[in-house]
Amino acid sequence: MRVEASGSTVAVDGRVVEPSVANALPHFVPLLIFPLVVCAVVYGGWWLAGPLALFGLTGQFDKLSGADERNMDPATTEESRLFLYKLSMWLWGFAWPVALIFSLWQMLIAEHLALWEVALMAVILALVGQSVFIVGHELVHRRVRWERRLGEFLLASSSYPHYATEHVYIHHPHVCTPMDPGSAPKGVSLWRYLPPELKHNLLGAWEFEQRRLARRKHPPWHYTNAFWRYGAAIIFWYGLVLWLGGPWALLIYMALCGTVIFSMKTSNYVQHYGLRRVRMPSGRFESVKPQHAWSADYKYTNWMYYNMQRHADHHTSSLRYPLLQHCGESESPQLPGSYVQMNTLAYFPKQWFATIDPLLDRQRAQFYPEIDDWSAYDSRAFAARPDAFDAIAEIHAASPRLAEWINASPELLDRLRDREFTDLELPDGIGPEPESDAIARRGLARLYWTRELSLAEMRAQLDDIAVQDSREAVAAALEWSNGKVFQIAVHLMRGNLSADEASTARSRVAEASIDFVLAAVGDDLTDRGRGRGQGQVAVAVLAPRSGGDQGRDRGEVAVLGLRASDAEVLHEPLEVRFACEGGSALGRRVGKALAGLSSDNLLLAPALRVGLADGQTLAELAAQLQSSDSEREMAALVRVEV
Repeated sequence: MRVEASGSTVAVDGRVVEPSVANALPHFVPLLIFPLVVCAVVYGGWWLAGPLALFGLTGQFDKLSGADERNMDPATTEESRLFLYKLSMWLWGFAWPVALIFSLWQMLIAEHLALWEVALMAVILALVGQSVFIVGHELVHRRVRWERRLGEFLLASSSYPHYATEHVYIHHPHVCTPMDPGSAPKGVSLWRYLPPELKHNLLGAWEFEQRRLARRKHPPWHYTNAFWRYGAAIIFWYGLVLWLGGPWALLIYMALCGTVIFSMKTSNYVQHYGLRRVRMPSGRFESVKPQHAWSADYKYTNWMYYNMQRHADHHTSSLRYPLLQHCGESESPQLPGSYVQMNTLAYFPKQWFATIDPLLDRQRAQFYPEIDDWSAYDSRAFAARPDAFDAIAEIHAASPRLAEWINASPELLDRLRDREFTDLELPDGIGPEPESDAIARRGLARLYWTRELSLAEMRAQLDDIAVQDSREAVAAALEWSNGKVFQIAVHLMRGNLSADEASTARSRVAEASIDFVLAAVGDDLTDRGRGRGQGQVAVAVLAPRSGGDQGRDRGEVAVLGLRASDAEVLHEPLEVRFACEGGSALGRRVGKALAGLSSDNLLLAPALRVGLADGQTLAELAAQLQSSDSEREMAALVRVEV
């Protein structure tokens, strides 16, 4: 059955355990590490094997102890009956700083250990330090201030006190959404996950403190900023290590802290890998449920790490660790091994994906049978632009090529918020029936892209961008053209533009951006004392042949539209070929500019130079290219005097 406790739903079945001395004693197992550490650092030698065995044999101890699916009943368990459980964690919290300082003293000052013993003690301290985040995590969630401060001090011993802010105020409310980098999407390896997660933990915590103080009309440096406490604790630990052993000891200590942080981040990765909260029609995400964290029921690991494997219930309640409920298969996805074993597996992405992804697919089918396509939730675009989920889901469902674009460059989605795009997106209900609405939207899009946004207007938009040289012109034209091509592609996907109309618009974008860049190259040369009219550049833009010619002449520029039966053809890049008359230096400048414009361009393929004899006309170049390339046809010709 299910009961309500502390505002959360927890499971209570026939296997209920009561708080008692006997049931509390196993949670004192983690404290055994401290006498073992003291003996190891004092006596060295074979004594070093003691703490290593306590950690190294976790898997064997799990097999001997078996599973534990029993739960306390939070509704009937009074806080006073949990004293022994809390005492175990408090003792660990106070013992760790003492043991760490004593060990560092013995390793760095007493100098009675051999070098290999010091190195092995560093490994042991790193293993013990993994529990720093487990105990610190439990304490920073508590309402009693001294417990939270102790948790922060413990986290600072691993150089990560800002975790206290990031975890409580960012990870918990946003878990399993793109706003939480701690929740890894499906298909993202541990090694891809780590850099943005580490970056966001620090920056996210700092930004939260700034916002919190701003709401109270305080500056960021106000004394209530938690980073003052974090900084003081960091200074204490690093100052202590520097005093004990000097700069080399500081480097060793930093490596130790890095190992502990890495272990904690690996646990974070495992706890929520691939799990996603569904976005509701209102734009909000569903509430957190046990199905949004991976669970395991290995008894010894839960004793050793204070019920860490009951993480699913931790996210749905504010209960202390002994009250956390084990969530079975009907409520939470189950790991095939303990957290310790799965953390090790995560180091090897190929094996990790082969093991976990089928279980993740099963979880999705079990809890979300109505969702067939999770590609939008798993996409990099959603992680970068969560507010654009509707557009991302539409693109993933309709156009795999566009999905590749937005996942490679999520900033393209911002172009769908430009007025030139949104003004064409008429709301439903404009006409008497849905078909009338669609006709109106198509009419506006076609009028804009075929009439209003002419080549001259595109060129004017580019001229409004302030640039100081051709390098800046290339960057500006690249960003501008990618945005325009993406808008065109979305209109094409939605049926607002025909293939011919879209290809004509793309040709104009290519022509305008190339013309803008070539003009900037000419301005660079003029600024360097070279007059105009001393060279000519001819650029031919070729597109896949689609079985028809439709064009128009405009002075020195010719644009030929495409008739593509398959809209995906329009996603193929246009081929750029150029010829230059006026010397090799001019050719190099033009080639460099066009190469920059073609790099990461959704519209243009890398530029190819065509060797032409002096005096060849633009018309002759067009005729030569059209007659010699049976699979490509002319989309645009640009001729500029420089």
